[in-house]
Amino acid sequence: MTVVFARVDEGLGEFALRPLDPDADAALLHQWVTHPKAAFWLMQDADEARVAEEYQRIAAHPHHDAYLGLWRGSPAFLAERYDPAHVELVGLYDHQPGDVGMHFLCAPVGTPVHGFTRAVLTTVMAWLFADSTTRRVVVEPDVRNTAVHALNAAVGFEVVGPIAKPEKDALLSVCTRAQFEAATTRTEGAPA
Repeated sequence: MTVVFARVDEGLGEFALRPLDPDADAALLHQWVTHPKAAFWLMQDADEARVAEEYQRIAAHPHHDAYLGLWRGSPAFLAERYDPAHVELVGLYDHQPGDVGMHFLCAPVGTPVHGFTRAVLTTVMAWLFADSTTRRVVVEPDVRNTAVHALNAAVGFEVVGPIAKPEKDALLSVCTRAQFEAATTRTEGAPA
């Protein structure tokens, strides 16, 4: 499949995104979303058919899409992009023109790579902001997911506050292009 975005991380090399194939990628995604580290993805008990069905639904949706992330050419993460005026956050926050919603999930690994998750998030954010119509990225992770809250802050997200979604209590956060650029262009060793 065609790569739609690529970025080279200074320390970790090339990251890229390609459209997800719900059928061909289902077995791989099933391993990822049912892994204990993916508990906040809310698919722990899903079988492979349910995973394929969920991503077929996303692929067919006019306001939601999914991409397979590659690291050095191999599948390593999942990214979803959605329009929060139509999906996930309808009526739950003050939507503004140019808002784009996002989810990301890193594949489980035996040996963690230092800085990998931040590089994935930076890649996903750079991809979203490569679209000139994107003004803000909006996320709604589980309030208990403190690790992702710290990562979000590191790339420029500002907490708006908690919101109640049907499936979870979420921490709504937003990041403008300027906030992202300021957070990711700081020199190494500078205070965050």
